[in-house]
Amino acid sequence: MKIPTLQRLLMLVISLSLGVWVWHLLASFLRLPAFILPGPTLVWQRFLQTLLSGQLIRHASVTLLEVVAGLLVGGLSATILGYLLSKSPTFENLISPYLVASQSIPIVAIAPLLVIWFGPGIFSKVLICSLTVFFPVLINTVVGLREVPQDLRNLMRSLQATPIQTFRKLEVPAALPIFLGGLRVGATLSVIGAVVGELVGSDRGLGFLINVARGQYDTALVFVALFTLMMMAIALYGLVLLIESRLLAWQSWRQK
Repeated sequence: MKIPTLQRLLMLVISLSLGVWVWHLLASFLRLPAFILPGPTLVWQRFLQTLLSGQLIRHASVTLLEVVAGLLVGGLSATILGYLLSKSPTFENLISPYLVASQSIPIVAIAPLLVIWFGPGIFSKVLICSLTVFFPVLINTVVGLREVPQDLRNLMRSLQATPIQTFRKLEVPAALPIFLGGLRVGATLSVIGAVVGELVGSDRGLGFLINVARGQYDTALVFVALFTLMMMAIALYGLVLLIESRLLAWQSWRQK
């Protein structure tokens, strides 16, 4: 049974309130120094300070640009390659060992090389984000296209549909739910890719802000950057969900 939107929002508010309350009790009970575990009040004050000074917006905008660009580049390239792989088993057998091998290496290990090769600018960060997004979107694209029932393909051929018509009228609608599932995963992973690149080498962005705060033992600022990254990932995930609800509205209509 689908939960109403208002009820879901209320549950979210209650969950966040409980989390902050537990955090406050933990900080008060343990009585640790602020550079180890700052309380929610101190983090909120640090958030307002960095927000009003423009520091948070400046660094967050850089990270958001890297994330969005990496998501677009990685998602588009993965979609195109996934379509080609789904159409050619020979091409898949040829290139799949390289794809699997590339995913066996953590992005943290590749990021320093990319920063060395392409410099500490925004291009290397976008490339790291793209690589992070690429594999889940690729796999879901291939799986979605191959899940199209063969009977429907035969029907399109019997109707003398062109390849473009088959793609638009059959393959895209059939593969879209699985593809958007991969895009949801990629939306959250892209934030991780951007931060990894900024932690390796950058002079701006939320990852750079975390590095600065860590060096100054300003743990409250680290929390501010982390919560900003969380909100960014949640916003991107919600955006994909919104797109999914619009593009897949026909599914809910069919189930009625």
